[in-house]
Amino acid sequence: MPRILGVDIPKEKRIEIALCYLYGVGRTVSNRLLVEAQVEPGKRAKDLSEEEISRITNAVQKMTLRVEGDLRRDISQNIKRLVDIGSWRGMRHKKGLPVRGQRTRTNARTRKGPRKGGMAVIKKAGDEKKAAPKPAAK
Repeated sequence: MPRILGVDIPKEKRIEIALCYLYGVGRTVSNRLLVEAQVEPGKRAKDLSEEEISRITNAVQKMTLRVEGDLRRDISQNIKRLVDIGSWRGMRHKKGLPVRGQRTRTNARTRKGPRKGGMAVIKKAGDEKKAAPKPAAK
């Protein structure tokens, strides 16, 4: 498997798709990188030469893209800043609720996690009388 910026990219996929395995690189950026590195987009990743891999790596660094660790760090710092200043979005991140205004009365299970029992099992007052009598305390 070829490695680009410390990430193994799948060898059986075309290089324009395989570059999308880098965090922060989508199809558009991938195609721009390949044009700059002068690599054919339809070529399989396993067929790339070492020289082509180095040209792609240099193109990523030359374009000053934030990818992988740098991008992840920037995103986490932005979220931490929102939490620290106590903004609405920061508080929603802190509570683990949807941040962008989605409803939470129903749905939002991805952010909220599995349901917590709640009021699901409540016995009616009439049901208690029909149950077997409780033994008297001694």
